[in-house]
Amino acid sequence: MRLLVVTYGTEGDTRPLVMLCHGLIAAGHEVMLLAEGGTLGSARALGVPHAALEGDIHDDVVALVSRGNDTLAASRGLARMARQHVPAWMRQADAAAAGCDAVLTGGLAAFVGMCVAERHGLPVIGAGMIPLTPTRAFLSPFLSPFLPRLRLPGALNRLSYTLVNQAVWRTFRQPINHARHALGMPPRRTLWRDLPMLYGISPTLLPPPPDWPADHRICGQWRAPDLAWHPPADLQAFLDAGPAPVYLGFGSMTGFDRDHVLPALLQALAPRRVLLFPGWAGLPSGTLPPQVFVVGPTPHEALFPRCALVIHHGGSGTTHSACRAGVPSLVMPFAADQFFWADRLQQLGVAPAALSPKRLDAGTLARAIGVVEHARTRERAVALGRAMESENGVADAVDLIDRQLAGIPTRQRG
Repeated sequence: MRLLVVTYGTEGDTRPLVMLCHGLIAAGHEVMLLAEGGTLGSARALGVPHAALEGDIHDDVVALVSRGNDTLAASRGLARMARQHVPAWMRQADAAAAGCDAVLTGGLAAFVGMCVAERHGLPVIGAGMIPLTPTRAFLSPFLSPFLPRLRLPGALNRLSYTLVNQAVWRTFRQPINHARHALGMPPRRTLWRDLPMLYGISPTLLPPPPDWPADHRICGQWRAPDLAWHPPADLQAFLDAGPAPVYLGFGSMTGFDRDHVLPALLQALAPRRVLLFPGWAGLPSGTLPPQVFVVGPTPHEALFPRCALVIHHGGSGTTHSACRAGVPSLVMPFAADQFFWADRLQQLGVAPAALSPKRLDAGTLARAIGVVEHARTRERAVALGRAMESENGVADAVDLIDRQLAGIPTRQRG
């Protein structure tokens, strides 16, 4: 079959779908991936056919963060992004859908993927790395930053998904309907319903809720194939020069005070060896301690097993890779679902309570590091990693896609 895959977001949104596309190609499907241009490096490396959607996710995130971290500011930031990009995304996806047999869609371009599937009469499957399906089991992850550690009755948990999903739809509805009008489509009044949904989430890390529909499935992490990776010579020399280091990096997170957060963490970690990934935030202005090695983008799947601890922001992909590596985490969430994953790791006993960038006193950091260095925490992390080793999220997702699309006639190729 010929499949169109549509997403928009940071590296953490695109990379798992690249891995899924790679698995679909290996299974004999033709695939075209549309995603943000700066996140397509892994697609190029693995030979996944792709094209860049309009927009620059770095600029979009910086603009979003500059509006503040409250619900109203986030809503306004997303509305601005939708107005700016949805018309072009719709045109690009509509052109790419010609001759396809099905659409997989997720991220900030999910509604666009659903629209072009509707326009071309194609089945559509949702794809995500964050639980979006209503459940009584836990609160919507997108409310975690605003209602931290709140335990609600099951009915209210389920209602939280309706509130979040409707809020996102209201933000995108006008730009989506303007773009639909340009394609000669009628306006869309309500959200799509009864669509199958696949999640690149580990069932060991988050067991599937019993009240989910049968076609909403947790597959396992959509991770890179086990390719040989050799660290650059200077990184290999650092790894060989002493005990396993601490990995410290917040990926695409920006907008925090790097000259306060990073030095506070490095001081608390001293004299431990540290691999520091600056990410979008950049390096602090002061001189780094001698035990710190600055590392560029590296495959987490290969690097994390060589580390003693991973300090990260709690993004779904980084969380999964740290857990699968069998090492504890220390999580400092900044936004969205990151608080959800931080809480989940604490529940599993492989991380302490989440850190706040605004409260990094020496005592708090010392207690947190003490938790992750405790023998029992390490034992639980190793056991979690071993349990996740048996999962093959890409293979399971490909099998589910094949079964969901079975019997759908493929289109004649010109």
